[in-house]
Amino acid sequence: MQFRFVVMGNMFCTELRIHRRFDLKGSSLGRSTEKIKIDENTTLKDLDLNYSFYLEPSWRDALLKQIEIDSEFLRNHSIMDYSLLLGFHYRARRNLQIGSSCPESILPDKLTILSEADAAEEDSAYNYRGGLILVQRGSDKNGSDAVGPHVRGSRLRAPSGCFEEVDLLIPGTGRLPIQLGVNMPARAEKEEKQEEGSKSLHHMYDVVLYIGIIDILQKYNMTKKIEHAYKSIKYKYNPLSISAVEPQFYSERFLKFVGTAFPQNSSNQ
Repeated sequence: MQFRFVVMGNMFCTELRIHRRFDLKGSSLGRSTEKIKIDENTTLKDLDLNYSFYLEPSWRDALLKQIEIDSEFLRNHSIMDYSLLLGFHYRARRNLQIGSSCPESILPDKLTILSEADAAEEDSAYNYRGGLILVQRGSDKNGSDAVGPHVRGSRLRAPSGCFEEVDLLIPGTGRLPIQLGVNMPARAEKEEKQEEGSKSLHHMYDVVLYIGIIDILQKYNMTKKIEHAYKSIKYKYNPLSISAVEPQFYSERFLKFVGTAFPQNSSNQ
């Protein structure tokens, strides 16, 4: 008998504390947590997601493109039931109420680029404003450009026409390389519904994102086909909301959901 092992890294083994984590499939049936007390160890699901994540536009494009490529690869191998595992670390002010709209001025379409000397001065003073602090990347004293042990994607470049690769600077952590899916600065908009007839409240947070696709070994086999048939009959009011669907539809639904979680900045629409 043959045994095959797949060894994967822990994507939440990071320098920063993960405050919230989500397992997202794009389906809705049963996709919420029943845990009353939510803490940072709770893995939330699709229906629990009341955040939208705003990335620098070129980073958003690169992220969605890579997720599309990965999803296409899985679809071509008849894989379904995979998830986008998303975790984030809160930064900066955590209770900024901004009413029912999201002003362009707080979206991360322009990030602050500092020299290493300026960044060091900022770091020593702990004088962090609302902007995201980036440090221009350079080789270490040994001339190495290694990005560290948690490599899941290419190094991202600075926005606003700067083609230097950059690091993220956060107090107490030193320099963290910004990679696709790793240490990605973003603004998270959280919507909280109020009493009927009143406007929803929107809260903005500076966050650092960690993103990866997990559970990539489930083929759409006979077991899953039977599950799909059974649940389609049982939940016939909306059979497309179940997780067990054929890979083509699963991929399309998954990508659509991910796109809504990472909307375009309003300044670019």
